[in-house]
This record gives sequence, structure tokens and C-alpha cells, in this order.
Amino acid sequence: MNLKREFIEKLPKTDLHVHLDGSMRIETIIDLANEQNVVLPAQNKDELQKIICCDIKCKSLNEYLEGFGITLSVLQTEKALFRAAYELAIDAAKENIRYMEVRYSPILHTQNGLKLTTISNAVLDGLHQAEKECNIRTGVIICGIRQMDSNTSLQLAELAIAYKNKGVIGFDLAGAEYDHPAKEHKEAFDLALKNNINITIHAGEAYGPESIHQALHYCGTHRIGHGTRLKEDGELLNYVNDHRIPLEMCIKSNLQTKAVKKIKNHPISFYLDYGLRITINTDNRLISNTTLTDEYMLAINELGMDYIEIKNIIINGFKSAFIPYRERVVLINNALEEMEKLEEAELAGKVVIEEMI
Repeated sequence: MNLKREFIEKLPKTDLHVHLDGSMRIETIIDLANEQNVVLPAQNKDELQKIICCDIKCKSLNEYLEGFGITLSVLQTEKALFRAAYELAIDAAKENIRYMEVRYSPILHTQNGLKLTTISNAVLDGLHQAEKECNIRTGVIICGIRQMDSNTSLQLAELAIAYKNKGVIGFDLAGAEYDHPAKEHKEAFDLALKNNINITIHAGEAYGPESIHQALHYCGTHRIGHGTRLKEDGELLNYVNDHRIPLEMCIKSNLQTKAVKKIKNHPISFYLDYGLRITINTDNRLISNTTLTDEYMLAINELGMDYIEIKNIIINGFKSAFIPYRERVVLINNALEEMEKLEEAELAGKVVIEEMI
């Protein structure tokens, strides 16, 4: 099958690892800054995009995270949070993302005095509005921040518990991975697990397998955000494989944060061949200047993946969603039916072209 961009874009997909504050429209940042009298480092769209978006010259995860200071500067009001969440879901639906889990840390939006509940409601309302207008389902993952005090993570875990069954479907630990071990936030994860909250943790991106080990065995994570360096520990790799722990892989951002030196070095193909449950995600649509379709096209064009592999990854995404089992089954069956129709249409079009030739 000829895996052109148009076909990949039409396929039903999931995005399980996407940050709200890293996935804004550049035009929205400028609009919000003008409304809020926030001074940006540039007013011109192209110039601002060059400042915020990363490229291969980015030296590390810490440098990658610098652009968030700009996006967060305009995400300190209810209106801004609603708009950012709404637009993210709308943009995702345009490339046929049927299910998306949006993650963010409410504590980062309290600079102007907004309460955590106000912030949470605004984001959920924005996503729900998009759901009414588009064929997309969403959930929210609340993030603790590695470099912040563990009491802050505990407070955010309590927030996730309060909003369970109200749109929040998971708890995460994000931020600067190096020198900020996940085990320091164990109390927050213990509380989340006692309340049956789904767990995913950024690990194995800017630090090695030990970070993944802590996420699994200290914090009880159900999924791993990135896991790029898992290959460095064979026993841990087999543990992750045997227990079917999904990896939320983000190809382009892994190159930008130097988790891999070149796209060709990315371990996703090896992981998939070995049998790990791999998913493909955007991470940050703005900061990485990417879309989910872009990420799949990297897997196809740079890593040589065929349609069978792409289809398996898509199904892995639906299997790994933080929603009840019966609801996952419905999503999977709907996706399979939709893909079958697209495959038939693609094949029919190919036959017509061949006959014309």
C-alpha cells in the first residue's frame, strides 16, 4: 500500500502524550498577549515561531523546555485556558485523532491567582466544547513537576482524585528529568494509586533506564512517557514487554531533546519488532512544530515502517487509552471498521488507476 500523507491523515488515531501548553497555535499566543498586555519576545508570527519552536540545534531537554515560558505567560486566565484546550482538540480532530489525552500541570497557571479548580474547569470545558463539535473524545492527565517540591505533586494528585470521573483520567510526572528522580514524588503516586488513578510518567528520555525503573517500581506507573533509553537495560526491557506496559513515543521531540542523535537511531522500530506495545504521539505540537500525521510520516519515510506496522501502532494507541475496558473495545472496533473502509477505498482507487494506465 502506498502510504501517502493524505491516507495517513485520514486514518483514525490516538494521541496519548500531548502537552496543552506546548501545543498552542502561534496566532493564539499573539492574540492572547495583546488582550492581556503580555510582552512577547516578538510580535511577528514567523519570528515568534522561530523563538518558540525547536529544531535539531536544540541541545537538551532543558533547552527544549524554554519555549514553555512564553506559552505559559499567556495561559493565566480562564478564557485563555478554555481557548487553548478547545483549539488543540479542534486541530487534532482535523487529522482524524479520535481519542486524545491532554496533559498539563495546573500549578503552572496560577501566576495571576487563578485557583486550581478554576483552571481545571476551564480546560475541561474547552475540551468538552470541541467534543460537541467534532468526532473526538478527550481526557485530561494532570502532571506533577519533577523539579518542584514533592508537596506540590501531592496537591496535584489530590486534584486529580477530585476530578476523577469528571474528565481527568490520569496523573503524570513531567519536567526536567535529569537530577530530579521520580521516587522523590512517591507519596503523590501512592495516593493516586490508592484512589485507582491511572499513572503515566515521563522517563527514559533525558536520563537512563534507572529513571524508568523508578517510574515502574517506586511509582507504579501503567505507561511510560517516552522510554527512549529502555534499550540500555535488557532485563527492564523484557519486564516492560512481558507486562505489556505501553511506551508513549514521540519521535521528533526525542531528536530535539537529544534522547536520540539521529532519527535513524530511534529505537521505536526495534521496540516494535521485539513486541513492545508502542504508541506514536506528538508531545508538543507547537514546540516541536509537528502534527500526529508528521510523526507517522517520520516513521514511514525515515524508519521504513510499512502499513502493517503503522496499523499495529494505531491499534496499540486505542488499547492503551486510560478509559474503561468496555469503552476501549468500542473505540478499537470503530477504528478497525473505519480503517477497513479506508483500505478498501485506497485499493479501489489503485485498481482504477492501473486500469487507466
